[in-house]
Amino acid sequence: MVKSLTKAEKRNFKLYATRQSGNADAKFIALFDAIDSLNEYDEAKILKKCPVNKGQLPNMKAHLYRQILVSCRLISVQHSASIELREQIDFAKILYDKGLFRQSLKVLDKAKKLALATQQNTIALEIVEFEKSIEILHITRSGTYKAERLSKETTYLCRLIDSTNRLSNISIQLYGLHLKLGYVRSERDLELITRFFKPKLDKYKTMELSFMEQLYLYQSLMWYSFIQYDFLACYKYARKVVELFDNHPQMRILYYDQFLKGYSRYLEALFLMRDYKRLKNTMVQYEQAIKELGETNDNAIVLSHLSLYLHKINIHFMEGSFDEAIPLIKDIETFAKKYSSHIDMHYKMLFNYKIACIYFGSGNYAMCISYLQKIINTKDIKVRRDLQCFARILNLIASYESHQDYNLEYQIKSVYSYLVKMNDMHEVQKEMIAFLKRLNNIYASEFRTELKRLYEKLAPFETHPHPYERRPFFYLDILSWLESKMRGISVAEVIQEKFRRDFSKE
Repeated sequence: MVKSLTKAEKRNFKLYATRQSGNADAKFIALFDAIDSLNEYDEAKILKKCPVNKGQLPNMKAHLYRQILVSCRLISVQHSASIELREQIDFAKILYDKGLFRQSLKVLDKAKKLALATQQNTIALEIVEFEKSIEILHITRSGTYKAERLSKETTYLCRLIDSTNRLSNISIQLYGLHLKLGYVRSERDLELITRFFKPKLDKYKTMELSFMEQLYLYQSLMWYSFIQYDFLACYKYARKVVELFDNHPQMRILYYDQFLKGYSRYLEALFLMRDYKRLKNTMVQYEQAIKELGETNDNAIVLSHLSLYLHKINIHFMEGSFDEAIPLIKDIETFAKKYSSHIDMHYKMLFNYKIACIYFGSGNYAMCISYLQKIINTKDIKVRRDLQCFARILNLIASYESHQDYNLEYQIKSVYSYLVKMNDMHEVQKEMIAFLKRLNNIYASEFRTELKRLYEKLAPFETHPHPYERRPFFYLDILSWLESKMRGISVAEVIQEKFRRDFSKE
């Protein structure tokens, strides 16, 4: 907590903590200074630096934590509508307890207008319920019209909250499926998702919805399309999220996380659609949107920069410019180290996989394997099973390319059993593993013939009518690798040729 504070927040804490002259030498301030002076938390050093014994330390830390949070709340109230609303409700409660009912209602009315304007309907309902309790228990001379209005507001807000909650539930369920599995893996997956989610989403498409209802509906449809490989529909709904914030610019700061996530998925859909020109143009717009949003807080900085790095890598993938992407890795790692506690396992795995692919494309197989091992050594099999499966396949190929194939047979058996266990064994994976199994028995003179045979077997799957059979090509550019081996050139050169050909058509 101490290390997350900005200079302004630290200064504000000191002013808040020493507001009374007697607090200038308080033990919790000495504790703050001791923690702030260390790069890593070290309890022994802290006890030497401040006048606190080991038994007092837990209570002192808890007291310091609370004081920091209170001081941060005071400085944040000017910049956060939700914190300001909570403060107004607290003020209203103080006035109510003092018997100043009209003044309390006046504060609540002002807070309610702000809550409705910023679509914070749950807080708005809490305010209305507070107003009702004042009207019921005390004579405020408001008359029956106020009672009717409050009753209608309650009914309206309850309906709105219920609808928004239903849509947000669908959105989080679909996002949870993406985090767990990535894309659908079979006809059964596709059928289950369609049967469960489609009727729920269809009923909202024709309804007139509020800002928050639209936001969660578009998010749900975006994830629903994405995990089914319908990237055009995903692009359409991600674009709607961005347009929603364009039409309500005052919501960008309040719901900055939703705005940044929607924009990121918009860029991801363009990448998966191979729309290079639009992706480049949208990246410029995204960078401008980040500048306009400003460094709202640490979370906004992390979300915006993670998306920025991710899509810069994607552009390098499309161009085949792997060597030019390597300096970007240092920036990513510096950023990840600084904000390590803010970055979840999903993003860490995703970036490790992307960086491994950069090194594979540049021909640095040792570095590729080192990043893949970070994914393979992940203990939690519930997070991004898809990345964990394809990291193992790419690790096999990189091990072969780096001539670390002395235990290739053992690795193949291990990967095969893992894919079967994860229910992720499709035709492309089967053909790849069968080819790798045969490698030790293939004569050098037959090698290119075997490569060509494998290429001809896999190529039809790139345009297979069943999307889950095309799925491996979203993780590994297997065909470009095979072509590079057949022609005796690098993977980067093959992808660059394809890029120049495709881009000249555009």
